[in-house]
Amino acid sequence: MVRSTFAAFADRLGAQGLSQPDFKAYTPAQIKTDLLAGLTVALALVPEAVAFAFVAHVHPLVGLYAAFIVGLVTALIGGRPGMISGATGALAVVMVSLVAVHGVEYLFATVVLMGILQLLAGIFRLGKFIRLVPHPVMLGFVNGLAIVIFLAQLTQFQVPGSGEAAGHGMSGGQWLSGMPLVWMLALVGLTMVIIWGLPKITKIVPAPLAGIGIVAAVVIGFGLDVPRVGDLASIKGGLPEFHVPSVSLTAETLKIILPYALILAAIGLIESLLTLNLVGEMTNKRGGASQECVAQGTANLITGFFGGMGGCAMIGQSMINVKSGGRTRVSGISAALFLLAFILVGSSLIEQIPLAALVGVMFMVVIGTFAWNSLRIMTRIPLTDAVVIVLVTGVTVAYDLATAVVVGVIVSALAYAWNNARRIHVIERDSVRTPGAHVYEIEGPLFFGSTDKFAELFHPESDPDVVIVDFMRSRVVDQSALQAIEDLAAKYQALGKTLRLRHLSRDCHKLLAKAGQLMVDSDDDPDYELAVDYSVRTGAFGSGH
Repeated sequence: MVRSTFAAFADRLGAQGLSQPDFKAYTPAQIKTDLLAGLTVALALVPEAVAFAFVAHVHPLVGLYAAFIVGLVTALIGGRPGMISGATGALAVVMVSLVAVHGVEYLFATVVLMGILQLLAGIFRLGKFIRLVPHPVMLGFVNGLAIVIFLAQLTQFQVPGSGEAAGHGMSGGQWLSGMPLVWMLALVGLTMVIIWGLPKITKIVPAPLAGIGIVAAVVIGFGLDVPRVGDLASIKGGLPEFHVPSVSLTAETLKIILPYALILAAIGLIESLLTLNLVGEMTNKRGGASQECVAQGTANLITGFFGGMGGCAMIGQSMINVKSGGRTRVSGISAALFLLAFILVGSSLIEQIPLAALVGVMFMVVIGTFAWNSLRIMTRIPLTDAVVIVLVTGVTVAYDLATAVVVGVIVSALAYAWNNARRIHVIERDSVRTPGAHVYEIEGPLFFGSTDKFAELFHPESDPDVVIVDFMRSRVVDQSALQAIEDLAAKYQALGKTLRLRHLSRDCHKLLAKAGQLMVDSDDDPDYELAVDYSVRTGAFGSGH
């Protein structure tokens, strides 16, 4: 009974991966690959989580706990196996002012509310609206995040502890110089060469993991004095403990945390769903948007009660996982468990890993993530699309992902509306069926953007007593279109002439009938079996006033 109920709920969310798991994918070879990919991801997660905790002005363990809990929950019930979630810079930059003014307890309460909002988005299946994001916005998002990941890695070329948290990383720090800089660059280069070259020799071990292991062995073996993970902060800690945020349950508290929760929930879902699509393209998987919303919401809800800073999908870590061969939920689960093991028992070892190795891994992620093809096609695509790609990339780098996506969607929508507004035109002829009548054949959609041009197509003073507007190649879309039709009919009515509508599609017929503008109600015309002329009744919208 419980099992069937859960499966039905999963199906309602479009969660085929949860209700019908593909057990054939869990072969011994794939599980081994997933475990190694998870280990690679966990190693790369440590400095990322610590750095983002610094950005948010909270203790490093707050970031590490978030990476563990969010990563584990989303790996278990998320919409796309292979995706990695954790603490991210896009969320951290929003948290700074909240923590600075109200303290970390308000952050935990905000994360709980953020999780509830994301859960509601999943339950009401709002994740499907991600399909409204145009492809140029996707390209801009990918390029922008690649640049952000690259810029965040540059902070590792500073003397540890000399910088201050700001934006996507650190600022104002002292840059390495002399031999420390030479060693850093050499080790980063060595890591990148290993990651590039090893797959050409063998794929037994994921190349990023091999790169980290070899470079770490070189540094430890030769005792090289280079920045290491332990120089950022100690990652040693215990199990996350259940903790109810110490805030008063009042309207004043809600007034403080709600705006932050809304922004964090929006950014988290947008980044997660766009990453979901990106990983889906790489693994040939589709669907799971609403399930991912539920997973992100559940993860953040739990994280807020266990002292974590909240999180969402991480495109960089997801790319590491996929490129390392991670395909099933085992990779994400093992990454979270490895991270917890690092915190509990392996901190002394992990803290010895040189930052250069992890920077090299992330640089290769940047190279693999950036849509280089977008540069090649810039001159071959419409100017509007090229502008959107550049705009979204720039806004992502300068501000945050949510703002960039909203700006990109708005610009794309306005460009689409403008292009469609220019497409409306008319073919005039005398009526064959109705002697003495004049026919206007409309081509192009009639909506708010094309109503002015629509009105200019007609000549009421010089037209005969009966005028027919043929919508065979047009569609009546919105209230502005209805108003335009009524205004036009009123002009002809004032001159003692009749305006009729012909070849309305079924949806257009329904729209005008609902508005009360049709004097004749017939279902023949929408099927184009009989061309019925519909008379227009004016006054439905009060002449536009």
